[in-house]
Amino acid sequence: MSWLITGGAGFIGSHVVRAMTDAGEGVVVLDDLSTGRAERLPDGVVLEVGTVLDADTVARVLREHGVTGIVHIAGKKQVAESVDRPLYYYRENVEGMRVLLDAAVAAGIGRFLFSSSAAVYGMPDVDLVTEKTPCAPINPYGETKLAGEWLVGAVGARHGMATASLRYFNVAGAATPELGDEGAFNLVPMVFERLEADEAPRIFGDDYATPDGTCVRDYIHVEDIATAHVAAARRLAADPDARLVLNIGRGEGVSVAEMIGVIQDVTGRAEAEPVVLGRRPGDPARVVASADLIREELGWSAERGVREMVESAWAGWRLRHP
Repeated sequence: MSWLITGGAGFIGSHVVRAMTDAGEGVVVLDDLSTGRAERLPDGVVLEVGTVLDADTVARVLREHGVTGIVHIAGKKQVAESVDRPLYYYRENVEGMRVLLDAAVAAGIGRFLFSSSAAVYGMPDVDLVTEKTPCAPINPYGETKLAGEWLVGAVGARHGMATASLRYFNVAGAATPELGDEGAFNLVPMVFERLEADEAPRIFGDDYATPDGTCVRDYIHVEDIATAHVAAARRLAADPDARLVLNIGRGEGVSVAEMIGVIQDVTGRAEAEPVVLGRRPGDPARVVASADLIREELGWSAERGVREMVESAWAGWRLRHP
């Protein structure tokens, strides 16, 4: 069995590739290297440079490598950019998905695993977000992820393809410093960036209906994300009738203030008092996953805590910013 992993040279993708190969799965990677790097890949993993929008390339890769399953991680993922460039996001994420699924059907692929996002939920007003919580995305990025789920579900049902869509919550950490996230778009690297510049971390709003007034999120280690993909891939291989939509989270909320405190402790920069700014539009007070269904369906649960996420992310940051 051979799995095609799109976007496998990126931050999350490279962790999934490593976990899949460590588990003995055959893997080939398709990545346009717009944000990925070839050196992230383990020795022996074949990299095909190209985009999922190129139907001929996708068809050739599926054929030449005897692919029997697809893990689709490639896509654009910056919320603010999606608001500025909605057409670009719909082309990359939705048209890219259509092209990939079209090729998968033509090649008789029997398994399709999609990397989705908690952004499909929008601003849920619930204590724990379950897979039955209504989806109401509030930006084009979340809309494209939800549209991708619809496509995967419809094609899987029509063509007898085992499918799963995994909704990530807030991803952090790194398996090794070399695999660390190179962007500064999420809370942990954004705080690293401020501290390195001798600037105070920023908190956007401290008047929410939460224990300390700051937003609460569910943070999940990228290594746990990767092992969830292995568990899902094996379920799809064993169950041709699988039609899964699952949250990937720890089921535990951590406030922005609490996370900044952990970051300051790990980095030794506790003297920088966070500055409180006004709320950002569209920030819900609390978004925490229910992790019950993925445990029931896959026997999977997260193993790593917040401090381990921050310590491993900091090691990666220091490697790139000595």
